Amino acid sequence: MPIKIVIADDHALLRQGIRNVLELEDDLQVIGEAGDGEEAVKKAAQLVPDILLLDINMPKINGLEVIKQVIAQQPKVRIIVLTMHDDKNYVIEVIKAGAVGYLLKDIEPGMLVKAIRTVYEGESFIYPCLAKKLFSEINRQHVRKLEEAKVIERTKDERLSYRETEVLEMVCKGMSNQDVAKHLFLSEKTVKNHLTNIFRKIGVTDRTQAVLYAIKNKIIIIE
Repeated sequence: MPIKIVIADDHALLRQGIRNVLELEDDLQVIGEAGDGEEAVKKAAQLVPDILLLDINMPKINGLEVIKQVIAQQPKVRIIVLTMHDDKNYVIEVIKAGAVGYLLKDIEPGMLVKAIRTVYEGESFIYPCLAKKLFSEINRQHVRKLEEAKVIERTKDERLSYRETEVLEMVCKGMSNQDVAKHLFLSEKTVKNHLTNIFRKIGVTDRTQAVLYAIKNKIIIIE
């Protein structure tokens, strides 16, 4: 079964270009297009695609609201934002809204295809340079809050132990396993074991997905 995709962008030429790229792949099928946010919500409801490729700046209903409405109506639809904005704040907002992918429009065709397949398999995908910005922003926010309050207010996930929550917070700060081990006076092997348990408990497979989970569930607070 091919991966069913709806493309939502207000530029017809761009939609056609994306369609041309995707239709070169045997396992990808574009089943619909939308030129504005209202149409994107309707197409997602009518066609129930596996993937919705969505521009964040859409007429009638903006992309952020489209994400919220589509997720509410069709929670199985996986949304990838495809945009010109490389601002980390946009990344954070769409993640909070429910998107699982964030790409820039100057992306190479091969990476676009890879992102679609990755998201379809249940994982998240963020444009690499934006992932670095996201980690940097999390670290900056974390440090600021420590300086202001000395305490991070968080909603603890009952599945995670106190130590696992500590490790996850440090991962969100961009710390390596070695850095975490030194900070907590643990061995790197113990840190790896904690990460394995964290990934299993929250249902993710890598550090980036764990960070996205921590943002969505307010284990770390990004304003």
